[in-house]
Amino acid sequence: MTTARVWFITGASRGLGRAFTESALATGDTVVAAARDLEPLADLAAAHPDRLELLTLDVRDREAVYSVVDRAVDVFGRIDVVVNNAGVMLLGMVEEATEEQIRDQFDVNFFGAVWVSQAVVPHLRAQESGRILQVTTMGTGGGVASTGFYGASKSALDALSQALAMEVAPFGITVTIVQPGGYGTDLFTRGTTDTRAISHYEPLRAQLAEMWGGGPGPDPSTAAPVIMKVVDLAEPPLRLIVGGASFDMVQQLEAARSDEYRNWEHLSRQAPG
Repeated sequence: MTTARVWFITGASRGLGRAFTESALATGDTVVAAARDLEPLADLAAAHPDRLELLTLDVRDREAVYSVVDRAVDVFGRIDVVVNNAGVMLLGMVEEATEEQIRDQFDVNFFGAVWVSQAVVPHLRAQESGRILQVTTMGTGGGVASTGFYGASKSALDALSQALAMEVAPFGITVTIVQPGGYGTDLFTRGTTDTRAISHYEPLRAQLAEMWGGGPGPDPSTAAPVIMKVVDLAEPPLRLIVGGASFDMVQQLEAARSDEYRNWEHLSRQAPG
């Protein structure tokens, strides 16, 4: 596109959200940055007072989401790119998690993105254009011990986004499910809630710690150029794994799943349907 775009980014103050915000501003685009804590964006707001609008938002609040989206359209006249990036991590075994923890995981990671998607689609449909980027995870193809609820919330968003893509395509709206790997964001620190550990899982917890003990992942800024290329594509992909190592890992997981299906094909075919 040759004209400046208007972005609406949730979870914009840190990690991938901040990296996407910085990249959009660097290209001359305008960004509506929504987050619960906007203080980390003060420097960017000072540097781009006319092209960065900061709006406080808790995506769990559906009414607030609609209000903030409407305000963004009122101020800038349109929204071209929507990035549902807000997310939190619940770390712990399935047995350990409380109802409150589980519901909060889904309220942010799944329902928050749903509320934003519902709020923006009427505006995008009216302008007959728009791009929605749903940030999920490379792990949406299956669950991993201790991150089951995180993966489940992102997998739910993945499935819903595929349906959404089919529904909005006739209106000139595209949906891309962005599946990043383990970038060095604060998702695993500030954004993480730990369950109350049950001692029976300590051996597994130690095994997982050894598997994941490789230190912080790549800087989030290294993912932003890929996203900028995606929004420039006339026909963007429905799903995109972000990260070469993550791509290889997902391919291995998909191959293992396919092998398991084939190994038990003889049993599957004993039932009609």
